This record gives sequence, structure tokens and C-alpha cells, in this order.
Amino acid sequence: MTVARTVLREQVKDVLLERILEGEYEPGDRLVETRIAHELGTSQAPVREALRELAALRFVETEPFRGARVRTVSALELAEAYPVRAALEELAASEAAGRMDGNVEELEAELEAMREAAWAGELRRQVAHDVAFHRTIVAAAGNRVLLDVWSSLHIETRTTVTLVKTHIDPELLAEWHVPILEAIRSGSPEAAATASREHFEGFRELMEAGS
Repeated sequence: MTVARTVLREQVKDVLLERILEGEYEPGDRLVETRIAHELGTSQAPVREALRELAALRFVETEPFRGARVRTVSALELAEAYPVRAALEELAASEAAGRMDGNVEELEAELEAMREAAWAGELRRQVAHDVAFHRTIVAAAGNRVLLDVWSSLHIETRTTVTLVKTHIDPELLAEWHVPILEAIRSGSPEAAATASREHFEGFRELMEAGS
């Protein structure tokens, strides 16, 4: 798959996800590949790939010979991923705190980029740096299995969903990462694990409050 095709698939997926979250596509609505491709000026391939990823995230359901339809997704269902991610990133932060030895320059750069994107109102850019912040921590844990499992959760899409569904202020979202950064800077595995767990517990509570 070329880079251009990957980017196009992500763009199509973002358009479809935004329409689902904003209610432009309602539960039960059919999502016809040819119609969407024509509307967006693409081939059917990136549309098909985007629908496949949205189906994996359970925003879309597909049936043989009937195509894709929008699923009804509750806030409680969306919140189910947070205990899983919290457990993974609690472990990652604990391991990373000892291995990074107080060197948090990369995390500081991602945090500052999040702040700048929030001030500019650039949601997609903020999400990208948010994901990069957490990926840096997970990668620093030095456990390939942990990184693979974390990546399989479709982190970027779930982060976008959280921002849209909870209506959290983007600037506040950026600041929520400060306790994790400071805990890792301290080199304390216990403090890093606690800060990471509390970060995701906060998001789960916000999501469940919207149910």
C-alpha cells in the first residue's frame, strides 16, 4: 500500500466517522461504497478499507449481499476500551519511567505540539501528537508485544471519538498529559503507573457520563 493510498483511506475514514458521530449518518443507514466514492472523488478501494476499519471498531456492521450499515453505539460501549488501554499504559509507564532515566524531551515536544494544535483549533493535528505522546511511552517500555497489542486498539481513531463525544476542551486535554510527563521525569515507576491509570480513568468517567 502506498503512502498516498494510506493517507486517502485515513481521510475517508475521518469523514465517515465524523458524519456518524455528528448524526449525519444515523443508525441503520446504508453506506454504499460507490456512492461515497463518487461523492468524495475517490476510487472504491479507500472507501472499502475505511469501512473495514470502522467495522472493526464496531461503528459499522456489514452483511453479505447487503453491504454496510451504521451501528448504534452507546457511550458505555465506547468506554469499554478504556480499562484495557489503562492497563496497558499503566504497565508501559511503569517500565518507561525506569528506562527513560528522566529524559522526557520527546514527551515535552509532543505536549507542546498538542498545545499549539489546540490553540489553533486543529483537531486532527492534536490527535496525532496525543497519540505520538503515548506511543513514545509504550515504545520506551521496551516490550514489542505490549506495543503490538496497544497499536491494535486503533488508538488514533479512539482518541478522535473521545474528543468528539466528551466535548472536552482541547486545551484542557493537552494539560491532562502533564502529570504523566512529570511522573516519568521523576523516574518513579509507581508514580508513572498511577498518573497513567488516573489519566484513562478520567476519560472513562467522561465517556460514561455521556451515556
